[in-house]
Amino acid sequence: GFDYDYTLVTYKSELLDLIYDMALQRLVHDYQYPLEMLEAGMTFDPKFSVRGLAVDRETGWICHLSYTHKVAVAYEGRRKVSRERLMKEYSGKRALTPSERKIRLKPLNDLFSMAECCLIADVVQFFNDREMPFCPRNAVYDVLGAIGSTHISGDFHRIVANDPEKYFEPRPHLREVLQKLKDSGKRIIFVSNSPYWYVDAGMNYVIGEHWREMWDAIIVSAGKPRFYTESKRPFRQVCKETGRVQFKRVTRLEPGEVYSDGCLKELTKCLDWYSAAVDVQSEYDIQAQFTGGGSSLTSPNVLYVGDSLFADLVDAKREFGWTTAAVTPEVGYETELADKAQFTNAQNVIDMLLYTLRDIQAEFGSGNRSAEDVEVIDKLERMVSLWREEQNKLLGNPFGSVFRAKYQ
Repeated sequence: GFDYDYTLVTYKSELLDLIYDMALQRLVHDYQYPLEMLEAGMTFDPKFSVRGLAVDRETGWICHLSYTHKVAVAYEGRRKVSRERLMKEYSGKRALTPSERKIRLKPLNDLFSMAECCLIADVVQFFNDREMPFCPRNAVYDVLGAIGSTHISGDFHRIVANDPEKYFEPRPHLREVLQKLKDSGKRIIFVSNSPYWYVDAGMNYVIGEHWREMWDAIIVSAGKPRFYTESKRPFRQVCKETGRVQFKRVTRLEPGEVYSDGCLKELTKCLDWYSAAVDVQSEYDIQAQFTGGGSSLTSPNVLYVGDSLFADLVDAKREFGWTTAAVTPEVGYETELADKAQFTNAQNVIDMLLYTLRDIQAEFGSGNRSAEDVEVIDKLERMVSLWREEQNKLLGNPFGSVFRAKYQ
C-alpha cells in the first residue's frame, strides 16, 4: 500500500511557500491580525524547521524533544530559549509528564507541518519585535486554525492541481517501479487522505492518464488514522468522470475504480486478497482462512509506505501488524553529511565531552558538590551545546538532527 502526498508524489519548495502565504492571508483577513504582517517580509523559511518538532501551546515555543522526552532545544520566535528558561518552564528538569505532553505539545510531524512551524515562530517574533502584548496560546490556536482552514477549504489544492508542473517534482521511474511490483505478483493499493480530483491531477502528471489501471484498490479521502481505528465506516464509490460520490452500497472493490471513506476492516471484506498470485502464504494467512478471520491484510505480509508516522504508520503497525516504511529523505541527507570530516570531528569532540561529564558525575556520586564542582559541570555542558550548534550549522537548521537520540 502507498500514501500519496510526499510518498508517490513529492513537491517542490513552492508548495510550502504557497501554504505559508495563504495561511498568513487568512490570519490577517479572517482572524484580524495586524495588516502590517503582510508588509513585514514574512515568508516561509525552509532552513528553519525539521520534521518531528512540537509547538508548546502555552508558550508558543517550537521544541525539539530528546529520546527521553525532555525539551532539548526550544525557539521563541526565531530566538533560542536559554537553558535557564527551559529549566524554569519545565519544572527544573526540562521534562513533561505524558499527560502534560499530550495537553501542551502539538506534534509537527509531516512535511506539510514545516510551514505551520515557521508561521508560528514568525508570528511570535512579529509580536515580540514590536513589544506587542499577546497570548501565546491564542496565537498558536489561530495559526493552527488558519493552516487547517487552508487545507480543508481545498484552496491550495486547486492552485496546485491547475499548475502541476510548478508544484510537483517529476517522478520518471514511478510507473516502472509500480509495474515491477505488479509483474512480481504483488497486489497494490492506494490509500490517501486527499480528495480524488486532487489525486487525479497529480497522478496524471507523474504517471499518465491511465494511472488507475495499475491499482487493485484506489481509496481517497480515507481520513487516516481513522481509516485504521474505525470498524464500521463503509466505502463510497466515486465517479471517475465527475468526481461525485455515488450512493450505492459497496460490497467489493474493483481494480481501477475509485472509492472514498471506508476503513481497514471493511477493506478486508471487500477485497479477495487470497486470489493474488502469491506462491507462499504465511501462518497469519493460513490462520485467517481457517478461522474466518478476514484476509491477509491483517498480517505483516502487508507493507504500507507513507511519510507521516502518526497518520500513516503507527496504527497500521500497532492495530494490524503491518510492516511499515517511512519516507524520510532527511535521513539520507544526514547520513551523507555524517561521513564528512567536519561533522565527524565535531561528533568526536561531543563524545569526548559527554564521556568526561559522565566520568566526573560517576566520581562525584550522590555526595555533596562544591560550587567549583558545579561550575566545571556547567562549563562542560555549555561546551557540548556549543559543539552541537556547530553541527546544526552544518545540517542547515537551528534544531539539528531529526533524530531525538542526538539529544540527552
